[in-house]
Amino acid sequence: MKRPGLVLALAALTLVSLWLWTPDVPRASLEARYLAAPTDLRQVGPWQLHVRDSGTPRAATAARSDGPSASKTDAPAVVLLHGFGASLQTWDAWAEGLAATHRVIRIDLPGSGLSPPDPAHNYRDTRSLQLLMALLDDLGLKRVSLVGHSMGGRIAWTLAAQFPERVDKLVLVAPDGYATFGFEYGKAMDVPASLSLMRHVLPKPLLRMNLQAAYARPESLTDAVTTRYHDLILAPGARQAMLDRLAQTVLQEPEPLLRQIKAPTLLVWGEADAMIPISNARDYLRAIPSSRLVSWPQVGHLPQEEAAEPSLKAVAEFLR
Repeated sequence: MKRPGLVLALAALTLVSLWLWTPDVPRASLEARYLAAPTDLRQVGPWQLHVRDSGTPRAATAARSDGPSASKTDAPAVVLLHGFGASLQTWDAWAEGLAATHRVIRIDLPGSGLSPPDPAHNYRDTRSLQLLMALLDDLGLKRVSLVGHSMGGRIAWTLAAQFPERVDKLVLVAPDGYATFGFEYGKAMDVPASLSLMRHVLPKPLLRMNLQAAYARPESLTDAVTTRYHDLILAPGARQAMLDRLAQTVLQEPEPLLRQIKAPTLLVWGEADAMIPISNARDYLRAIPSSRLVSWPQVGHLPQEEAAEPSLKAVAEFLR
């Protein structure tokens, strides 16, 4: 290649690299956009967590029979756990609806949303259970209902199996746990080297292409939702935390644990889920003693977003 051509090629490559390069967004900017109150950032043991704790005194009064003196902490509590790469905002519609009757606690898991990465860079399920037990103790909650989506569903059903005395009811939204999509039992996922590029290159159009697979209807993935996902994935350390969580995930044969679950369980699924197919529901229904399924056609992996009204109705009735 002649020198002028080489110069032009290098210049073009530099411009493309600069266009694709996606730096972290400062925490202060993200908190200004997505933090409802400074007190929502809570230190729990070694973790700093983004926790939203909502519900009203009227919720407690409706749930109890001892009169109007009941306080918010007297309401039955429900804890909502998001899935991989998501944040507590995925529960916005459910949280608003459930707050009429429950104390609603949503958290960003470490390295997600506004929760900084785990200080030990440990994202194994045992560490997640330690975190949740520490949070429940910190909030003074001896017994709660648990709601978990996808990865959060796996964490929720594992806690319900290992600590049945702490779980009242269990809601699993397209839960993870059975071997699928590159995950084998007893073996860590082989994370492709190309995926590590996301630490430096993650333009919003590329993220939108990946997110679209989670929705059955393209219009469900709005610009506002895409922007929120993109912003929060660009939090300092979040992309490395996602890669670490993938690399540290080792699935175990789920049925021995699932059979230990004593809490009444509701499975919530989109019938057009392309991420974790609804056919998996049969395995959960067979393994969990007291379980049943609700589902909706033309709904993907996020029924709490894509079918917010009917799924909230089903979950609210189940929790009551």
